[in-house]
Amino acid sequence: MKEIFGNTLGLKSSEQQRLRNTFRRRVDPREIVSAELARHLTELSHELNRQVGVLINRKGDIEHVVVGNAHKLELPDIGRARAGQIRLRGLRLVHTHLKSEPLTKDDLTDLALLRLDCVAAVGVGQEGLPGVLHYAHLVPENGTGEFWQVATLPSVHVEQPDLLATLDALEEEFNRKAAARTVSGRERAILVAVCLDGNRARAESSLEELKELARTAGVEVMDSVLQVRREADPRYLIGRGKLDDLNLRSMQSMVDLLIFDKDLTPSQGRHIGDATSLKVLDRTQLILDIFAQRAQTAEGKLQVELAQQKYRLPRLVQGDDSLSRLMGGGVGGRGPGETKLEIDRRRVRERITNLEKRIDLISRERSVRRAQRNRREVPVISIVGYTNAGKSTLLNAITNAKVLAEDKLFATLDPTSRRLNFPRDREVIITDTVGFIRDLPKDLVAAFRATLEELYDASLLLHVVDANDPARDEQVEAVETILNSLGLMEKPRLMVWNKADLLAPEEVETLLRSQGGVAISAAKREGLATLLAKADTTLFAEGASESMGVVQAPGV
Repeated sequence: MKEIFGNTLGLKSSEQQRLRNTFRRRVDPREIVSAELARHLTELSHELNRQVGVLINRKGDIEHVVVGNAHKLELPDIGRARAGQIRLRGLRLVHTHLKSEPLTKDDLTDLALLRLDCVAAVGVGQEGLPGVLHYAHLVPENGTGEFWQVATLPSVHVEQPDLLATLDALEEEFNRKAAARTVSGRERAILVAVCLDGNRARAESSLEELKELARTAGVEVMDSVLQVRREADPRYLIGRGKLDDLNLRSMQSMVDLLIFDKDLTPSQGRHIGDATSLKVLDRTQLILDIFAQRAQTAEGKLQVELAQQKYRLPRLVQGDDSLSRLMGGGVGGRGPGETKLEIDRRRVRERITNLEKRIDLISRERSVRRAQRNRREVPVISIVGYTNAGKSTLLNAITNAKVLAEDKLFATLDPTSRRLNFPRDREVIITDTVGFIRDLPKDLVAAFRATLEELYDASLLLHVVDANDPARDEQVEAVETILNSLGLMEKPRLMVWNKADLLAPEEVETLLRSQGGVAISAAKREGLATLLAKADTTLFAEGASESMGVVQAPGV
């Protein structure tokens, strides 16, 4: 005997039996609800003063009978349909509304999240007779932001639309869109940013940067959301209402990922994943993924793996207590041994220790090479700057190197050094380093310390800035923050305003007058002679640095 689900407390035996008798009824699969079933439900609802509903499969059989309170139903656990985004659930919900009110937000949310075939509400009229019929079904992605189509019929006795034909057409459209998605082969994501400090412009700029990071990682961005809040939600970072909205958008757009512009706590990442059944990434994870894709050398791969393992360690959670094993017998050996979680954490710690030892060895090898270089008294110029500012393009332009240079964030990670001859047979070594970014993960900075140690022996830092970027001031600040954390602000720095050809001449003059430095276009090889002349004067002419546009640290 099938049982009723929901709020059955206080129901008489006779009332419960009448509810069970509902399972014997059947409807035409093409109808939303038959007039007979509608009257049975409204009479029960009128008598109990509670909402009553049924879940009907496509054969017209009733699979579940649900009783709620006067305002809403709580549906049984029928699972989530994330894996079946092409097909609908195969169940439609028909329930009563005591005041004949339209479909509620809860009704429509259940429709979307459970991918129900249809949701219908039959109004309870006088003496329990069925009244108005409200119904809704999902619609494919349409560019208007609509998730469902809602309609109303004045009575269950009028002609109803052919539900099976509608569902077949919907699933055919879902299938077509899914096929188009398969052709692209890329993961699809919605980006989420939260503004907590009231500076919306800064949050929007950071969100645009997140889009570039996603593009670099090979992710197709379907939508982006920015929420302004006074404080972060400790459970979901964003508000619960906004999370429900994201859930609906992700369902319709067949999205695989939610990418947050803020770093999520382990608890937040877990709760958001549970609520959406989606893969959830934060800014740090996205940057780590890009670094993992871009690392070419064995050293770079070690550094990225170290950062990933350090990020992963606090996010390991216990999955199943039954996986604990028993230790050997004897005194002190009885009881549960290490759990699976403890074993995983121990292995990650051991891997971190091993990686740190290997990177320390690389660091010592680099120190030996730098010492040999210093004995030959060859000056070193290091190129630093925000990612995608044009550092690799500049290195190629002045040394005729063929380092990879793309219009992507973190196109190159591994440091590259080239010899460069200055006038009067003076030789220097010029080094391109990994690009910086705002909120660069601390574990990543620590992992790349062997690479960044090259900066400590630099005689001059060329700070390359994208002069055409509206956020150039914030980018300069982000780079200087990282340089300060590395103790490199004492180094002489020459500001190199790249992509100056994209600015008006008067803008360039104003920029140089207010900020100093050199304006160039590395891509067009313009201004390079001036840059090299100033670098030459800075390195080899005593006291010339201040007059030649070098940015000096205070007190230098």
